[in-house]
Amino acid sequence: MFMPPTVDATSLRKPFYHYWFSMRQTIAMLVAIHFTSLTAIAQSPADIAFFESKIRPLLIERCHKCHSTNTKKQRGGLMLDSAAAIRTGGDNGPAAKTLLDAVHGRNNRKQMPPKTKLSANEVALLEEWVRRGLPFPGETKSVIAKGGIDWDKSRAFWSFQPLRPIAPPKVRDDAWPIRGIDRFVLADLEKRGLTPNAAAERRVLIRRVTFDLIGLPPTPEEIDAFVQDDRPDAYAQLVDRLLASPHHGEKWARFWLDLARYCDIAESWAEGKGQAWLYRDWVVQALNDDMPYDRFVRMQLAADLMPDAEPRHRAALGFIGLSPTYWKELQLDKDVIKGVVAEEWEERIHTFGSTFLGLALGCARCHDHKFDPVSVEDYYALAGVFASVKQTDVALLEEKSAQRVREAIAQVQTLEAKIKKLRADNAKQADNAKVIAGAEAEIAAIKQTTPGYGGTLARGVTEASLHVLADGPNRTKLDYRPGVPQNVPVQIRGNPSSEGPTVPRRFLTLFSKASPKPFTQGSGRRELADAIVYDAGPLAARVIVNRIWKEHLGTGLVSTPSDFGSQGARPTHPELLDDLAERFVRNGWSLRWLHREIVSSATYRQSGRFDAKKHAIDPDNRWHWRANRRRLDVEAWRDAMLAVNGSLDRTRGGPALDLGDAKNSRRTIYGVVKRRELHDLLRLFDFPDPTTHSAGRVPTTTALQQLYTLNSPLMRQQAQALVKRLKTDIPMGDDDRIRRAYGMLFGRTPTENQLRLAREFLGSPASDEMWHQYAHVLLGSNEFLFVD
Repeated sequence: MFMPPTVDATSLRKPFYHYWFSMRQTIAMLVAIHFTSLTAIAQSPADIAFFESKIRPLLIERCHKCHSTNTKKQRGGLMLDSAAAIRTGGDNGPAAKTLLDAVHGRNNRKQMPPKTKLSANEVALLEEWVRRGLPFPGETKSVIAKGGIDWDKSRAFWSFQPLRPIAPPKVRDDAWPIRGIDRFVLADLEKRGLTPNAAAERRVLIRRVTFDLIGLPPTPEEIDAFVQDDRPDAYAQLVDRLLASPHHGEKWARFWLDLARYCDIAESWAEGKGQAWLYRDWVVQALNDDMPYDRFVRMQLAADLMPDAEPRHRAALGFIGLSPTYWKELQLDKDVIKGVVAEEWEERIHTFGSTFLGLALGCARCHDHKFDPVSVEDYYALAGVFASVKQTDVALLEEKSAQRVREAIAQVQTLEAKIKKLRADNAKQADNAKVIAGAEAEIAAIKQTTPGYGGTLARGVTEASLHVLADGPNRTKLDYRPGVPQNVPVQIRGNPSSEGPTVPRRFLTLFSKASPKPFTQGSGRRELADAIVYDAGPLAARVIVNRIWKEHLGTGLVSTPSDFGSQGARPTHPELLDDLAERFVRNGWSLRWLHREIVSSATYRQSGRFDAKKHAIDPDNRWHWRANRRRLDVEAWRDAMLAVNGSLDRTRGGPALDLGDAKNSRRTIYGVVKRRELHDLLRLFDFPDPTTHSAGRVPTTTALQQLYTLNSPLMRQQAQALVKRLKTDIPMGDDDRIRRAYGMLFGRTPTENQLRLAREFLGSPASDEMWHQYAHVLLGSNEFLFVD
């Protein structure tokens, strides 16, 4: 049911294996065990980042003493310091099986390491490494020489170059290009003996661009009006209308929230009462206002430190304020808790680098990055910034009022802690009851007498450094020091217990012509935000331009949108990417300009018609000789169902609602996202993991998706609502109702054969039950799910 009409064997295999690995992890591990020694492993950017940040330091620390080519004490013939050695395995068989047997001490194998057993977390990391297929990127040339990173050579890499105007190339077919984009695309097509497809017919084009710009289907009336509009600028006016729609921000906010790993309900132990949805609504409004991207970036790191930012913009701090947090058990030794805190730094740095710069900065936590010019000192310079901020509730008020709210929140938190302690004292329950009642009354009075307390609180950050201190034997306390930033020492091999030199807070060395200047303004968040768009502006522009291109065209000019380093893919059209990025910056970092430029191009407007000869030359459509047929994201799919049956509530903003509530007819972006427990609809239909940055959705085709479509209450409800609308719109006549359904769902009229099949299915007279089943089939069809 969910297979696209035109698909080859390769594209069929990909979603199947995605499902197989995600649902059958045990089998996946067995496959890795048996085949790791035989074949080279495909390595995704996520796998490489996982290896560099988690596995390489663990192998060096715990395994290389006996299992590397640099030691005389080699054991079992098993080497763990190169991809080739791992594929070869050791005396006892494939590396994966030997490794897991040894760390678990099973199958009569001696426990490894022999003297100090690996922790449960370390074993879990190795098991995850095996599950991923033992990725080991060591065969790629490292940027690290004996004397350290060669900075001058590193700065010559393509993605770090300054932007410059680029003249579009000459082409043979001067009649085809509409925008500068098209000349770059056509030049590459002509070099390969390819020609672009003809333009898509108008009914197809309006459905495509409407979904792409506002995430909703066009109405039959809008389609007919566009088809009949013979003005030369009819398409341009359509694009401008969609870009001006308040629904544009809703569609594109969800794209950004994937990058920012947004959730409405965080971990159960997360502190704070601020409303997560205020960040989501801020993103929606910023995109509707066409806030320049450079300012959009800076707001999310330092809105509270920018003098020209209104109080409402503090909601943007949710980018950091909604970061995942990890449980800190204070009845453990401080070095354990330091490790937990260091994991939080790594998560922040990874999300920051991947989102804004397209660089996997987390790989430099334990050593200089093996492949990109990021030193371990760079990593801890950034760690100092994030170590100097505290997640907290922020009031969207003027500073004096906000300060009163912050003080009130601190008082309430102190009283709540007091109440909790008193209630835990079972021996003095009677004596404590009056004290508890008095504290509760005091809390109520504080909330009532503090203007702005409550509804205007968003999740954000404040300037406060965290210090992890001992609190007696095997106990720890967390000491936040408001307004006092800190620099942090390098953690040797990522071990918080082994400290090296302290590194001043600053930006990456790569983007400084001389030694990078230390940050001096508090935590350095504002200076860091400025550095992204000023010092690293060319890279930041390339990254966001590529992301937007990918969303519109189906594939990025760089196929690894969050990895613009040496391990990432090279651009298929480097001059086109640079041209777009340069003009994007020149046009005020306007995302609206960028959307318009891309969707107005002849490249975007092509039909998706299949051509066997062109396919033989370019089977993956890397050179854009046709439009890619694309599957709707789960949000657009659900929203489209609500839209066509007339029940969509177009109200914008506000608290998130349960997607399982039958009465919830708001857009899916306003559905509750739980960080640790996704709703079935989201989980089954490729919604990204909200615990981490997501560079892009990975569409899958699974049996569970089909079963959900056939049997879920959501689908039955939407089918019934569609039939109700059809009967309202067309009081009499099954054929007219069928035509109306096709117009609303697919933007076209049914063929005679489709009319005949519908009549045969519905019977005469057609019962309500048969109409419900027929509507259910239409809503679950490929044509409704895919955009041509």
